[in-house]
Amino acid sequence: MNIYTFLKSLGIAEPGRMGWLAVVFTYLLAWVVTWRLIPVVRKFALRVGWADQPNARRLNKEPLPNAGGLAIYAGVIAAVVFATLLRPIELQSVLAQVLTILLGGSILVLVGFIDDQFSLPANVRMFAQIITALLLVANGISIEVTVYPPINDFLSTILTVLWVVGVTNAINLMDGMDGLAGGISFITAMSLLAVSAQFPNRAAATLVLAALGGGALGFLRHNFYPSRIIMGDAGAYFFGYVLAATSILGRLNVTTVFSLIPPVMFLLIPVLDTTQVFVRRLLAGKNPMSTPGKDHLHHRLLAIGFSQRRAAITLWSITLLCNMAAMKIQGVRFVVMIATAICIITFLSFSIIGRMGETRKPVVTPE
Repeated sequence: MNIYTFLKSLGIAEPGRMGWLAVVFTYLLAWVVTWRLIPVVRKFALRVGWADQPNARRLNKEPLPNAGGLAIYAGVIAAVVFATLLRPIELQSVLAQVLTILLGGSILVLVGFIDDQFSLPANVRMFAQIITALLLVANGISIEVTVYPPINDFLSTILTVLWVVGVTNAINLMDGMDGLAGGISFITAMSLLAVSAQFPNRAAATLVLAALGGGALGFLRHNFYPSRIIMGDAGAYFFGYVLAATSILGRLNVTTVFSLIPPVMFLLIPVLDTTQVFVRRLLAGKNPMSTPGKDHLHHRLLAIGFSQRRAAITLWSITLLCNMAAMKIQGVRFVVMIATAICIITFLSFSIIGRMGETRKPVVTPE
């Protein structure tokens, strides 16, 4: 007897209720696994030297464990495996899409982790991102272009690759301050989850986003300033890739440039940040991909006197407003928008309060 059969025997796995039950369980399991696994990963990372040294982009003053992405990945995978045992929302019909997204994400977690520890060349990282974007296209997850039939497939492939690679790097570039990339990823995942849950053909996105949102929240419990661990490129690539992939599931149809507004709005802050950094560095004659610097939006907020906590919460707030606007454009009901915003604010508040409470505890030094 599997879990689904057991729940059905209790009368709580009826078709209309099983989907939401699976989504909630998936979210909670990813949250708990990531939250509880982070201290274990942090302890091991410190022992073996997996840490980011202070540099021109990051704000840490001392080596900081950079293996948080491994715990996030483990939490998401554990939650999705659990969801398959529940057999939610016609899982068989979307399993290929789920596995495709997780396979591409797994490849980038590996590439990101190797880069965190050994510094891979920029062209190697870019090659891996392009390959994983093409993996999505090959399995039917792409931006559908209906502009000019003879070249629609070509344009679809190019646009999908640009979108996936762009968002993946945008999230990575935002990971320069405690809590920022994790918070933005959590807000975006929860907003996209609210949208995808309205459409039966986006069951794969719903499932993956529930796990991603839980993983992001579990990580934030340890990552809000002052951070005890960072996600590293492994975590940032995973967040960026999965968010990019799920945002186009359900066939995003592009007939004009305005069709791209909703997915861009969900990720507006990372996209704007990456664009302005890219342009500024090109104008200065620098390599925009491999030149670190303190020219991101959060650095500018810090330069005018914001604390790290205030800067993170400010950018979270702008991200939430942009996501609410994107949901409105996509026709999400007002009550769903408000419920989503309340859930996001509530969960983030508990994480902030919990982390700040930990920092106030006195440090006991053994005699």
